[in-house]
Amino acid sequence: MSSHHDASDFVDSDFQSAQQATYMAPQPVVAPLPTNASSRPPTREEIEAMVSEKQIKLAELKRAQEELERERAGLEELRRKQAEFQTGRNEMLQQLTRGIGLLEEAELCSRRDAEQMARTLAEFREAVGKVQGINEQLWSQENFSVELTRALTTIENARMEWNTARLKFTILSGQMPTEPESPANKAANSLLGTTDLVQLAKIGLALTWPLVLLGGAIFLALFLRH
Repeated sequence: MSSHHDASDFVDSDFQSAQQATYMAPQPVVAPLPTNASSRPPTREEIEAMVSEKQIKLAELKRAQEELERERAGLEELRRKQAEFQTGRNEMLQQLTRGIGLLEEAELCSRRDAEQMARTLAEFREAVGKVQGINEQLWSQENFSVELTRALTTIENARMEWNTARLKFTILSGQMPTEPESPANKAANSLLGTTDLVQLAKIGLALTWPLVLLGGAIFLALFLRH
């Protein structure tokens, strides 16, 4: 039997495997023990830092509030202007529409009055020419009665035109168009306004018949004198 032994015969393979496994196993990480910070009171620096932080937040909130107030004021101004616009537009549309109607009616009345005034002016000028055309120097004993009657008729026609015009234009009575008529003129105009031209002629004749009688008496006196 041989006494020669290999070096591997003296090595315990199981021990080496266990030792190698132990060597290769990961080592556990030990975390540091946490320190309990809440258990201590804050320092002065920490308090001042927190106060500064709160002041900054308050300043930011104040700026935000001021900005919101400006925006709200702007919106209120826009709302006020919009309401003023709506009210003003409706008011002006109503007033202008009413004004157009009133002015159109007034223009139509003024146009009619102007046309009537133009006709009355022409009649007045014609009447003035007729009255001024009466020349007593041309009368003679033979035509005295006829010319006097003709002259009285011309004057009466002019008076009728005058009275008719006074009913249309109050300015001929010494009154402005906007002034109210006096009770006497109002009663006279009311009476004359309810009569037609024939009745007005009768009224004028009734008012002037004394002049006709006076003219006849003068004519008779002159005739008898000769």
